[in-house]
Amino acid sequence: MRAPSRRRPHIRRQSVEEGADLESIADTVRYVGSPEHKSYLSPAGTPQLRADASPCPKDLATLETLTGWLKEAIRLGNVGAPWEGGYPRYAWIDSNGTCFEARLVNQGNGEYKGYPLRGDERPDWIRQ
Repeated sequence: MRAPSRRRPHIRRQSVEEGADLESIADTVRYVGSPEHKSYLSPAGTPQLRADASPCPKDLATLETLTGWLKEAIRLGNVGAPWEGGYPRYAWIDSNGTCFEARLVNQGNGEYKGYPLRGDERPDWIRQ
């Protein structure tokens, strides 16, 4: 685990790759989750919450709902570079005033994990 003081700040910039068909990309992605952001048993597996990870709310939603949020974020163009295997590494969506960040974990299958952002991490261009 990296020491918090050595962590580089993550720059959250909107970046749509030229010629990207966001509708087609959104049709192929899915949310798979990550046990690193869970303090409870979930479809992502046995909880393995990291000390420096944002914990996902227990009552958040189903994998289907979260995949829907991911698809919506991509369709809206709330995506960020770098692009890997035809997918953006990052996508962002607001749900009831909380901004969630999705990160590509498998570029071969278009699979993402996601986690809530603190208020100071929220991209200023994401609408509430």
